[in-house]
Amino acid sequence: MSVIAHYANLCLGYIQTIKITDVIDMAIIAYAIYRLLLLVRKSRTGQVLRGVLLLLAALWISYEAHLHVLSFILSKAIEIGFLAIIVLFQPEIRRALEQVGSRGFDRLLGRQSKVTELERTITETVDAFGTMSRDRVGALVVFERDTILDDCVKSGTLVNADISSELLKNIFWPKAPLHDGAVIVRSGRLLSAGCVLPLTGNNNISRELGTRHRAGIGVSEHSDAVVAIVSEETGAISVAVDGMLKRHLSLETLERLLRNELIGSEAQEEKKRFTWGGLLRRRKEGDEHVE
Repeated sequence: MSVIAHYANLCLGYIQTIKITDVIDMAIIAYAIYRLLLLVRKSRTGQVLRGVLLLLAALWISYEAHLHVLSFILSKAIEIGFLAIIVLFQPEIRRALEQVGSRGFDRLLGRQSKVTELERTITETVDAFGTMSRDRVGALVVFERDTILDDCVKSGTLVNADISSELLKNIFWPKAPLHDGAVIVRSGRLLSAGCVLPLTGNNNISRELGTRHRAGIGVSEHSDAVVAIVSEETGAISVAVDGMLKRHLSLETLERLLRNELIGSEAQEEKKRFTWGGLLRRRKEGDEHVE
């Protein structure tokens, strides 16, 4: 009991030395680490992070084992590696800085809800799809979620504009230069148009589905994106999620499905984002994804 009391008094002494500035300091560091882990998970750079940690471990072992030549080479490699990492993660770093500058601390702290933006995006998309379906104008709209689609974005033309029904109809107008590609929507904004998407490798898909539908299914297989499609031949509206295609949807069904997939998941994410249970679940999901 005396040993337990000794350690209890020792812990109590440490707790009494903690100041409010120490708590703020630890909270800032913890949040920065959390955002870094979130960035790694969303951009699927877990393998790169593993390589960096392995390199640091090798440097420490070589230093402790007095392997001077290997330690020198690894230390120089790490110095160059930091610059390489900055170049490698340049899009993610730029995006984070843009968010801080344009949305302020509310966006940084996750306080600003995306629900309003998503509702407006869905309303404008459904309105445009109604017109394009009636006129049999082909359309392919990809709603990006957690998986970042930078490769697809780079294949198209950067637009970065507020999404609107008129803008969508102008982009997919048959004589428009970008009408053959896909539109990618990120955080409620029309990011890029005329994008090239990966085609599905599923050979069991109906032969009556063309390249537009196969591209929509393909990108939904490789990511968690929600893809809305209008058939140029029939005007039928379809939605692809997780490699599954739902066809011949009415405008009401389209709106309900987009709300369930986009707003529903976002609302759940807002609720669990800063709870310990939510953090643990996100950590577990990230570990399962890496494995």
